[in-house]
Amino acid sequence: MTTVLTLIAILQSFSISLGVGASTIAITSFFVAIADGSMSPDERRMMGVVYVVLRVAMVLILLTTATLLISKYGFGGLTTMSTFHLGQSLAIIVLFVNAVLMTLHVIPSNFGPAIQAGNWYTLGTLSALLPLGITNFTITQFALAYITWLVLAISIVNAIMAIQMARRNKFIK
Repeated sequence: MTTVLTLIAILQSFSISLGVGASTIAITSFFVAIADGSMSPDERRMMGVVYVVLRVAMVLILLTTATLLISKYGFGGLTTMSTFHLGQSLAIIVLFVNAVLMTLHVIPSNFGPAIQAGNWYTLGTLSALLPLGITNFTITQFALAYITWLVLAISIVNAIMAIQMARRNKFIK
């Protein structure tokens, strides 16, 4: 069973890495695609491929994380989970909820992609902290860092979009 759990943990790590990388490609491709004010069919097709990769990573993260949490905590529930695993679970839940809201076009493009990227980078950061043993933070510390990071991600994405719009408007005049 230890070998199986080790392989699942490795797959989880690969999935998070895949998600962080694909998310980086998705957000940068999004910026490139909208730079001229419209998205071409080729740009839309490439974005579709990246979104498939992101969905594969999301499913793998959900399955591997659930398996690892069940093996560690059994079915004890939230009360027995460490704050590290609670934070990781929260980021995964927000990742999925935001993806659904983006797919349904419920969340505006100045929030959705930034929240998604922020969640991927949160999972990547947590994944990097785990082998360093930096997992003994409080839920308040996690929540403050998480919210700060999401606000920063939203600010960065919106700043880049505003710069692009200003450049487009400058060339139109």
